[in-house]
Amino acid sequence: MTRETIESVVIKLPQPTENDKQHLCLDAGYIGDEVANIAEEFGYTMHLRPRGEEAKEIKRDTRNKARRWVVERTHSWLNRFRGLLIRWTKKAKNYLAMLQFACGIITWRACLCG
Repeated sequence: MTRETIESVVIKLPQPTENDKQHLCLDAGYIGDEVANIAEEFGYTMHLRPRGEEAKEIKRDTRNKARRWVVERTHSWLNRFRGLLIRWTKKAKNYLAMLQFACGIITWRACLCG
């Protein structure tokens, strides 16, 4: 679904140039020639880090902070809401309401902590 995901980006991205390249950060799940070809087709420069490489780099140079992947971090935060994790509700609109409420709480907490 890499192609569909890249094609569904709503924001119009600037055309990559030699000096200003478009970067695509991926995790180890995207290793493969197919994804590399798609990234090249759309003009992206791939950044693909194998598991554990970032942790090793942080141990070598403690000044670098860990870069958390936004989606993985958000899923982790959402899993702390038991009602979402277990999905007690049967109606889709109630589940969506709980999801939106949880996202609001996460945003509110992020604003408080800076």
